Amino acid sequence: MAQVRDNINIENAKIIFRNFKGEGSKYNRQGAKNFCVIIDDPEMAEELLRAGWNIRKLPARSEDEEEVYYLQVSVSFDNIPPKVFLITGKNKTMLDADTISTLDFAEIKNVDLIIRPYNWEIPGKDETKCGVKAYLKTMYVTIFEDEFAEKYSGFEGPDEPPF
Repeated sequence: MAQVRDNINIENAKIIFRNFKGEGSKYNRQGAKNFCVIIDDPEMAEELLRAGWNIRKLPARSEDEEEVYYLQVSVSFDNIPPKVFLITGKNKTMLDADTISTLDFAEIKNVDLIIRPYNWEIPGKDETKCGVKAYLKTMYVTIFEDEFAEKYSGFEGPDEPPF
């Protein structure tokens, strides 16, 4: 299989199965931060699958729905940390390994992201297994703000609680 070198850029991305905290569960190893991104275009999904990306399908929940293609994206701050920005009003805040977990429960308005490939290979006696793992490179997350957010946006809080 040829090496994948091109990033995937998605504007107005829909993300599901958010686990930016890295909580362990039946479906996730403890400490593994990740999320899944919907691939709306079936042709793009098939092309990514042929290239070696781990594209999966969610079956339709009813006769009126179609199956949904998605890609799990790992969020690792170890080797090549991603650049993740939280956008609120006119403020842009860079998130790090400790603060990215706030996205797990955020009311997200928009996501633009870049996913970088990591080509992996496991040599075997009979055949070599290989594929492409998706890692987050860059992400801008705009959240919905409540009606008081702009009113209090200029206020800075104390470094320590007043009590």
